[in-house]
This record gives sequence, C-alpha cells and structure tokens, in this order.
Amino acid sequence: MAIALKSSCFLQLNKPDSGFRVSFYSKKPIIISVKRYTPVAATAIRTMETVGLSETFDRLKKQGKVAFIPYITAGDPDLSTTAEALKVLDSCGSDIIELGVPYSDPLADGPVIQAAATRSLARGTNFDSIISMLKEVVPQLSTPIALFTYYNPILKRGTGRFMSTIRDTGVHGLVVPDVPLEETETLREEAKKSGIELVLLTTPTTPTKRMKAIVDAAEGFVYLVSSVGVTGARASVSGKVQALLQEIKEATTKPVAVGFGISTPEQVKQVAGWGADGVIVGSAMVKVLGDAKSPQEGLKELEHFTRSLKSALD
Repeated sequence: MAIALKSSCFLQLNKPDSGFRVSFYSKKPIIISVKRYTPVAATAIRTMETVGLSETFDRLKKQGKVAFIPYITAGDPDLSTTAEALKVLDSCGSDIIELGVPYSDPLADGPVIQAAATRSLARGTNFDSIISMLKEVVPQLSTPIALFTYYNPILKRGTGRFMSTIRDTGVHGLVVPDVPLEETETLREEAKKSGIELVLLTTPTTPTKRMKAIVDAAEGFVYLVSSVGVTGARASVSGKVQALLQEIKEATTKPVAVGFGISTPEQVKQVAGWGADGVIVGSAMVKVLGDAKSPQEGLKELEHFTRSLKSALD
C-alpha cells in the first residue's frame, strides 16, 4: 500500500521545500528524503495500492482509455533528478513508467538514449544505486514501474537474485530487449516466482508463427516495436503498425503497447486511434531532460511535454 501524492501536475521549480517528504509505506512514518520542489496546486493525499501492469491495462480498458507509458534513463543527468522526474511523470497521469538501466552496449537504443546512458554511467550510476533510489521513491508513486534492462546485467547478478531485488524495490515489470524468445524460459520462471511481469517485444519483421509464440509468453503487455532499427524519434509512424496491431490482436487478448519512434501528441493520438492499448514515448522524453540547461529546467520541460502527450489520449 502506498500513499500517493497527487497534484495537478504543476511544480514550483524555484522554491525549495523546507519540509520533508514522509512515506507511510510502513506502519510508522519514515522520513526518507528532502523534497526538492513544491507543488503549486493544492495537493490531495489519497491512499491507493499500486497495481501491476496487467491490472493497470484492465482498469484502463474498462474506462475506455489508452495507457500512456513514458520512458526515461536512470541517472541522466543524475539520480536525484531521476527521482524527481519519476514524481513528475506520476503526478502528470502516466499509467506505467519505463525506467531504463544504463548499459555500455545498448544495441536496441538510438543515439539519444545511448548518449543518456553514457552520461549516466560516467557519473557513476550503477544497478545498486538505482535500486537505492527506487526504494526511496517507489513508495511515493501510484504508477507501476517497469525496468528496461539488457540481459547481461541480469545474468551478472543471477536471474533469481535480480528478480527478487527488483520485487523488493516495488518494481512490477521488466523489459529485456536483447533476449531471444528461446532463452526466456528461465527469465519467465524466475520473474513469475517474484511476481514480476516480463514484457516481450515483437517487431515488424517478426514472422507470424514466432510472433504468436512471443505474445503467448509475454506478461503485462506485448511491446510492439513500431519500426525496424533502434529507438529514436521519427517524423512519422509507419502505417504498417495499424496492420500489425490487428494481426497481434487476432492472436491474443493481451494488451499491446506501441513504442519506438513516437514523439509527438499527434503520433500518440494516431497510434491510439489504430487500436493500441498503450503508447510508449522514450527518446523524446530522454531528450527533454538531456538537452535542458539545468535539472530544474529539464523537469519543468518534462512536465509540459508529458501533459501535452497525455492530453492527446484524453
């Protein structure tokens, strides 16, 4: 059970808060961090249980809504800013948040996210420091977190240990872009033991038979990569995505979220109109934080951008 601090998605970025943010994650209030920014609008405190990915999609489906799923890279520009960014994304109505674990050889990522990972690693970000940050922040969020990480860091720590660690942190989902379906059996078994939903990816070039096997094995949602190649904003979303969505939905009742290349409110609305259950925006979010003159400015711009994308689904 988490106490969620929901505001109207406005931040006072220039006035430091003199108080402390308190988590009621346990029975006794625990002072866990100094809150850096003060919500302008009156903040309503409400108690809610942060549910998993599948439950989130079930709720949205009943409401006739499409999930908005932003992605940011942990530690860019630094982990304290990442913590604040997670709070911004949560308060702005994100339905699921993807948090990327920086990796030195991010094969699926384009130049924007690669650069963010490089900056993050250069500042000393590692898995343990990300976990420490999440332990502090997750109890303050009402939005489920899905970690995006490559396979090697999981193997390095041991699959079972990795899963139990992220479970204890409060993470609900996991996306591993570079693991082939044939090697997901152990991942899926260990994820299931820890109650972690393992999201699997399918692409425009995935053969139909293989696609069906992937969607059968996926948990949480099916991640439809909208274009061939790495992540990164595109001028337009391929019209083939609409046909791919229809094909996948004929093969499964699981929710399908579309990502890679989506960067504008118009594209978000377009993909939702094609029948996607969720829309993922990554590189464009990362760029907002990465290009900012300061962390404070980046958070302010992230808020504005998130609101514009979310409004496209209203």
